[in-house]
Amino acid sequence: MAEPEIAQKAPYSAEVEAGRQYWWCACGRSNNQPYCDGSHSVTDIVPLAYEATESKTVYFCGCKRSGNKPFCDGTHSSL
Repeated sequence: MAEPEIAQKAPYSAEVEAGRQYWWCACGRSNNQPYCDGSHSVTDIVPLAYEATESKTVYFCGCKRSGNKPFCDGTHSSL
């Protein structure tokens, strides 16, 4: 499997709505970060679906190497 590109070395803050599904970009190539725009089609990496259970602010991983995908776990600080 190809290594994802680092989109940024910080999380993406996003407001999510309860009951809505979001597709987190796992490849790092999307021009619509942190969401998928189909750019992964040239890789073997696929986006990750996330359904919000409540409306709130979340922090999506920007470096694409979190151990808690799609959320930031601080891994970017060691890159």
